[in-house]
Amino acid sequence: MTAGLGGMGEIVNLRTVRKRTRRQQETDAAAMRRMQHGVPKTEQSLSRAQQKLARRKHDQHRIESGEAK
Repeated sequence: MTAGLGGMGEIVNLRTVRKRTRRQQETDAAAMRRMQHGVPKTEQSLSRAQQKLARRKHDQHRIESGEAK
């Protein structure tokens, strides 16, 4: 009956397809939550610490008015 249709299709493991689909949905949902709730507190504190360190290093190279020649 199916000889004229070109043969059989690809064999698919349904469990693997379901897992892949679920993971993709979870990743999409996580991205939406990140957009809704902004930056996590740990990233905020890390960013503040990095900015503070950069500012301190920059200020160390500053020449005071009494030090200039």
